[in-house]
Amino acid sequence: MADLLTDGQPDPARSGPSDIAALPEQVRQDLTRRLRRNKRPFRDDDVQVVEAPLLRRAVSASALGNCMEWFDFGVYSYLAATIGKVFFPGASPAAQLISSFATFAAAFVVRPLGGLVFGPLGDRLGRQKVLATTMIMMAVGTFAIGLIPSYATIGIAAPILLLLARMVQGFSTGGEYGGATTFVAEYSPDRRRGFLSSWLDFGTFVGYALGSALVTTLNLALSDAQMLSWGWRIPFLIAGPLGAIGLYMRLKLEESPAFQQQLDEHEAGLAKESAGTEFKTIVKDHWRGLLVCMGLVLLYNVTNYMVTGFLPTYQTETLGRSSSSADVLVLVGMVWIVLLITFLGSLSDHVGRRPLYGFAAAGMIVLAIPSFLLIKMDGTWPPLLGVLILSTLLACFAAPSAATLPALFPTAVRYAAMGIGFNFAVAAFGGTTPLVTEALVSITGNDMMPAFYLMAAGAIGLFTVRFLPESAQVSLHGSQPMVGSKKERRELIVTSQELFRVGRESSDRR
Repeated sequence: MADLLTDGQPDPARSGPSDIAALPEQVRQDLTRRLRRNKRPFRDDDVQVVEAPLLRRAVSASALGNCMEWFDFGVYSYLAATIGKVFFPGASPAAQLISSFATFAAAFVVRPLGGLVFGPLGDRLGRQKVLATTMIMMAVGTFAIGLIPSYATIGIAAPILLLLARMVQGFSTGGEYGGATTFVAEYSPDRRRGFLSSWLDFGTFVGYALGSALVTTLNLALSDAQMLSWGWRIPFLIAGPLGAIGLYMRLKLEESPAFQQQLDEHEAGLAKESAGTEFKTIVKDHWRGLLVCMGLVLLYNVTNYMVTGFLPTYQTETLGRSSSSADVLVLVGMVWIVLLITFLGSLSDHVGRRPLYGFAAAGMIVLAIPSFLLIKMDGTWPPLLGVLILSTLLACFAAPSAATLPALFPTAVRYAAMGIGFNFAVAAFGGTTPLVTEALVSITGNDMMPAFYLMAAGAIGLFTVRFLPESAQVSLHGSQPMVGSKKERRELIVTSQELFRVGRESSDRR
């Protein structure tokens, strides 16, 4: 894991004497603001050195939670048609599918509630405690789905229990992604936050790929009757052991340095605000960050749920392909994202988050229609190319997200603000994407509606990027500068001394 958590490129802070002229503009501005506030250059205790073993544990345990969440998502997406037959057997095939997606979307209705509960708790009690709790709830909710009797056995109680299990999952997930991104962002050295945080979404797509691969294998190995009878339960039951492993890893974690610093500095302040007061503070003082967060989350998650949640079923139910063919196509797309995502995370550290988002959002507007035209074609290569185009754009949105979104908010309210901005956007636009798109295709009879939906998301995302502050290599608001070694700390201190001297000379001349 140690080798995996280095991006293989030389760190500018370790390459020789400090050169403030080579600093990215956003880094120079951030350091200048901190020096003006401190009224002196940095000292050793002003810069936090992150120990490599703690960093590896933080990234690994957080990524595993994302992996488990999306393992369930991949399973449910690939089994949507089967679940519709098991729990809604009296409906038409189209109604079964819409009912299955509606149950899927119901979990996203309670996600904001989970964010409102777990976010303030994470800011007051600590990130680690809340992340351990969400891991337990996710595992229990997913495991329970595998135990629910079918409609043929217990009647209407079956879909009701399915809905309740999905709501437990949704409630816990409301505190999961915001907490995991906050935790890893607060642990990561500033210069590599994009690369290290991208491992969270690496876990996301590994989980989806594992879940979808398992369902694909079961579909190939079992008959349709066996899948309807008991085969569909197997992937959900696997969540129990996965949850136990994830819980063990999270219980071994220490709190993030930024949260520890926040407790030390504000022991009687914001850390003890009520949840209602903190919510009002966030909406009043950080509304701009919330809107930017929601715009970027809309862009990322509409694309995400279109590719991962809707595309498998679109190919089988709308285009008439076999389930194995459709499953393999999307699975290849997920593997492609896994291969790309940490490279793109590292790229965002070097070129910036804004250029990566902007390029991909513009690409979505231009390429959504060609991608779906390719997916609709016969043969193997045109549909595969269409899936890979969408997957590449999705990777560009996913890679910088875990580093970009937490940087929009200060430490004192970061977890809660992420819970609000992320989960409201996902609930309104992400999790509803399969349901809304399937309904649009059914109502209009136009199988290109998914492409138009993606183009709209791309336009909103491109507009949002205009207001996104560049955060690559910049310290988080309310946190000390974070570095990966004592040598890097020494280089940063030297840089601060030079900046302080230049600023003082400039002031003297005026």
